[in-house]
Amino acid sequence: MIVRMSTLFLRTLRDDPADAEVPSHRLLVRAGYVRRVAPGVFTWLPLGYLVYRNVERIVRAEMDAAGFQEVHFPALLPREPYEETNRWTEYGDTLFRLQDRKGADYLLGPTHEEMFTLLVKGEFSSYKDLPLVIYQIQSKYRDEARPRAGILRGREFVMKDSYSFDVDDAGLAVSYQRHRDAYVSTFERLGLDFVIVSATSGAMGGSASEEFLAPTPVGEDTFVRCTSCAYAANVEAVLTPVPPALDAAGVPAAHVETTPDSPTIETLVALSNSRPDLVRDDRPWTASDTLKNVLFMVTAPDGSRTALAVGLPGDRDVDVRRLEAAIQPGVPQVFEEADFAAYPSLVKGYIGPAALGEAHGVRYLLDPRVVEGSRWITGANEPGRHVYDLVAGRDFTGDGVLDVADVREGDACPACGGVLTLARGIEIGHIFQLGRKYAEALDLRVLDENGRLVTVTMGSYGIGVSRAVAAIAEQWHDEHGLVWPREVAPADVHLVATGKADEPFEVAERLAAELDAAGVRVLYDDRRGVSPGVKFNDSELLGVPTIVVIGKRLTDGQVEVKDRRSGERQDVDVADAVAVIRGITAS
Repeated sequence: MIVRMSTLFLRTLRDDPADAEVPSHRLLVRAGYVRRVAPGVFTWLPLGYLVYRNVERIVRAEMDAAGFQEVHFPALLPREPYEETNRWTEYGDTLFRLQDRKGADYLLGPTHEEMFTLLVKGEFSSYKDLPLVIYQIQSKYRDEARPRAGILRGREFVMKDSYSFDVDDAGLAVSYQRHRDAYVSTFERLGLDFVIVSATSGAMGGSASEEFLAPTPVGEDTFVRCTSCAYAANVEAVLTPVPPALDAAGVPAAHVETTPDSPTIETLVALSNSRPDLVRDDRPWTASDTLKNVLFMVTAPDGSRTALAVGLPGDRDVDVRRLEAAIQPGVPQVFEEADFAAYPSLVKGYIGPAALGEAHGVRYLLDPRVVEGSRWITGANEPGRHVYDLVAGRDFTGDGVLDVADVREGDACPACGGVLTLARGIEIGHIFQLGRKYAEALDLRVLDENGRLVTVTMGSYGIGVSRAVAAIAEQWHDEHGLVWPREVAPADVHLVATGKADEPFEVAERLAAELDAAGVRVLYDDRRGVSPGVKFNDSELLGVPTIVVIGKRLTDGQVEVKDRRSGERQDVDVADAVAVIRGITAS
C-alpha cells in the first residue's frame, strides 16, 4: 500500500487545539487523525482510521485465536429487555433514549448484555451447546455529562464486548481465564504497557472483576500497587484493613465541651491539646482522633432522594468516586443549604452521631477504622460545641460500614500489610464474572446432563477499541509528535522526498514501488513546493516508526534511514535501501 501525501486528505496543525487537555487529544488532532464533530463525538480521518483499523484487526485476531465467535448487534435497541433487567431506569441520564414515529421507546446501546443473553436463549437449550463465547466490535453510546480528553472519554465510542455462557461456575472460571489470557496477548501486541488490577463490577453487576489499565499521568483511574506483594487494585476496589477492636475500659465518660474558635479540624486539635481539661493522658490528640461526619443526598434512578452520612476519621476525606461505585445506581451530592433546612437537627460544622441514624431519617455508615472501642472527638450538634471521649460501640453505633475514604500513598496493603503506592491509568479493558444476574432476569436456562433446567452463568469482557488508540498515543509520543508501535502505525515507513530537483522524487517513487511490492506499507511525502522543514516536522508529528529521507545525501548515492522512536539515523546506499528497510520493518 502506498499513500501519497500530495493527494491524502490531511491537514496537520502547528498549534494545539484550544480544548485539548491531554497529549493524545492534542496530537491526534494536530496530526490530522481525528476531528471533533460535537462534544464527545469525533470523525476519523484517513490516517487515523488506518490506525483504528489496525487496532481493531489485532483485537479481532486475538479473539478469533482464542476460539471466540464474532456476531454483530444493532446499536438501536428496544426498551423492553432493559426494562426486564431494570437498567432502563438504573442507567439514568447516561442512556440515550429516543422514540420511533409510533411512540415506541428505543435506546442507543451503551452495552449489550441483554441482547447477547436473549440471542443465546433463542438458539440454545441444552448443556451440550455450552460452553459458548461470542463477541462483537460495535459502537456504543453513553451521554457522558462531561466528555473530555478527545477520544478517551466520548459519547460515541467503539468497544469489543464478548460474553461467555457456561453451565456452572467452574465453567465460568475457565472462560474468564481464557479471556484474561487473550487480553494479555492483545495488549502486548498493541504495544501497551498495562497492569491488571482488581476492580468493582459497577452497573454491570457480578462478582469477580478485573481492569486492564494503561499507566499514564493523565489517566482518569487511580490504582494502587503493593511494594511487597502482587496486590494491585483500582482505588474504588481497595479494601481498608480493619484495625482490631480496642479496650475502652479506661476511657472517661463522654462529655460535651465548648470549643470556641475551632472551625476546622486543625484548630480543633490544637485547642484540644492546649487546654489542660481536654488533653489525653496517653498521647496528644491528632486529626485521626476526630470523627468527621459528611452528609450527602443520594438520588435514586426513580428520582427519590435519601440522606446519607459517612462517618470517618478527620484526617481522611470521602473519595466521591469510591462513594459513587459503592452506592450505585444512586448518585450522591454533598448536602446543600436546602438540604440542611429540611433536617434542622443537623447543625452544619458540628454534626455528631446523636443526630444521625435511620431513626433520624439519615442513614449513618461508618468507615472501617471506626472500630469498637475507638475514642473520638466529634460534633455535639450544637454550634461551638464538641463531644470528647465518645467511644464507638459504647456511646454510638452506625447503621453499617462503608469503605469510601480516600486511599493514600503509604497506606497498608490489605493483602500483606505492606506499603501501597498510587498511580494513574487509562482503563483499556475490563473483565467480569457476571454470574446469573442477566440469565435470571431474562430466563436463560438450559437442560443439564440430568435433564434438569439450570440457569446459565455468564461472563462479560470488554476492550475499548477506539480508546486503545488514544491510550497508545498517550504512551507512545515525544515532544515532537506521535511515535506509533509498528503494528498499529498507519504505515511501516514514511518516505520523505526533498529538494526542487526531480531526482529525489524519482528515487523515492522507485523505492516506494519496490517496498510496496515487498509488502511494506508506505506513506510517501511526494508534495512539491513544500519546504524540507515542513516535511520533516510532519514526519515527526505523524509518528510512522521508520522515516527515510531522500535528499542531499543522494549526491553520495545514499538515503537517510531514521528510527522515529530512538532517533538513531543511518546512511544507506540507495541500492541497499529496500533490503535494509525490509529488515527493519520485519523485526
